[in-house]
Amino acid sequence: MLAETICSAMSAAGLGIAALTAYRKRFLAAARITAYALVPIGLVLTGVVEWVSGMVFKPSVWAGFGLLALSWVLFATTRAVERRRLGASGEEPAQKKVKRGRVPEAVAPAASAPSLGAAGTGVQREPAPGRKPAAAAPADDFSDIEAILKKHGI
Repeated sequence: MLAETICSAMSAAGLGIAALTAYRKRFLAAARITAYALVPIGLVLTGVVEWVSGMVFKPSVWAGFGLLALSWVLFATTRAVERRRLGASGEEPAQKKVKRGRVPEAVAPAASAPSLGAAGTGVQREPAPGRKPAAAAPADDFSDIEAILKKHGI
């Protein structure tokens, strides 16, 4: 009963603050304050406050929360140990290998290389006057990025 009285007083105070805010011609803020002020009285009228106050003072409920926390700690610990073992050995556990059954096929390196020709034509462009033609096999994979940066003067 004390919780219901406190919630009612909080709602009344919030509605008073909302009325003062609306008096100052700040209607959007007043509507938001009104929305927050109606939450505690809504919780009282729906019975949530009574249910929560009845739950908080029961030792069996706290024991249940303790067991839930313990199970969460065990899940998190076992997951961390599993990840650490996987990272240290560099191999997947045998269970996962058996479950998957096959190894994915490798893709040729040239299959993912970007096309340097004109868009949609498949024809290679001639280098601009005064520039060297691009090497057939660049030493690093950043040649296209370097070209974009040079184009923008960076």
